[in-house]
Amino acid sequence: MKEVNHYKVGEQVDNYLLIKSVTKGVTSNGKPFLTIMLQDKSGEIEAKLWDSTPEDEESLCPQNIIKITGDVTSYRGRNQLKIKTIRLATEMDQVRVSDLVESAPINEQDVIETITNYIFEMRNPKIQRITRYLFKKHQKDFMAYPAATKNHHEYVSGLAHHVVSMLRLAREIAALYPSLDTDLLYAGVILHDLGKVTELSGSVAAQYTFEGKLLGHISIMVNEVGTAAEELEIEGEEVTILQHLILSHHGKAEWGSPKSPLIKEGEILHLIDNIDAKMNMMERALNKVQPGEFTERIFPLDNRSFYKPEFQSNDAKVRS
Repeated sequence: MKEVNHYKVGEQVDNYLLIKSVTKGVTSNGKPFLTIMLQDKSGEIEAKLWDSTPEDEESLCPQNIIKITGDVTSYRGRNQLKIKTIRLATEMDQVRVSDLVESAPINEQDVIETITNYIFEMRNPKIQRITRYLFKKHQKDFMAYPAATKNHHEYVSGLAHHVVSMLRLAREIAALYPSLDTDLLYAGVILHDLGKVTELSGSVAAQYTFEGKLLGHISIMVNEVGTAAEELEIEGEEVTILQHLILSHHGKAEWGSPKSPLIKEGEILHLIDNIDAKMNMMERALNKVQPGEFTERIFPLDNRSFYKPEFQSNDAKVRS
């Protein structure tokens, strides 16, 4: 069966897809409709269900599998599915959520071993103990959860994928700038998004939880660091600085940071977070097009379309 991101504009879709999110809307003439984000292992596509009914709103929920037919159209530079027919899948269809879920190209045991080794490298016992304690506490969910609900690493094990990539970036940058405190930098990478295991609802079709909506992953993890320090009977400047790294990793207030980075490790943490997020968005978009083509517009990247050159000067492979 053809995957959703391999369809071209004008082609017809006849597939099983997973509902990732649903948003209610009303047209200018007062008629209700649903914007449904659908996904399979290849990625996602937006669909519109016009003249939706209360029954549609009740049955078409995130994590449900649907059988859908429709036409692929283009809207503002992105593919969109115009629905013809839609129904919930049943047991008779013999399709599972795991058949339709995108996941990170990583091995769970390798990731755990890699992160554990970075923690063991830390020389400051206070930083090491807090980081190890929180990683062990959330390890199961950390390995399964996405890093976001959209835009970057929004797939099963995306959070672990993101953190391991950032740790590798951090090591390379620290080799160039030996004055960086790698204990702080590695701890900041491991902890900065760990609050997302509370902010998000789960590994599949993740939504924001009650705590996620009211507090957010930054506030959640700042509180967890403070609580961990109390439980481990750790005091000192290290606790406050770890909290500052979490508070400042988005860089600016308009990007969601309560504080801007005020130590150099905080600035580097913000930059490598941004690098890995943007590379993930670009690479996944470029994987969907052929050489000589432009990607669809990527809204978080200033709504730009990126070009995939027809030549390749080295053996670099695009990460999925």
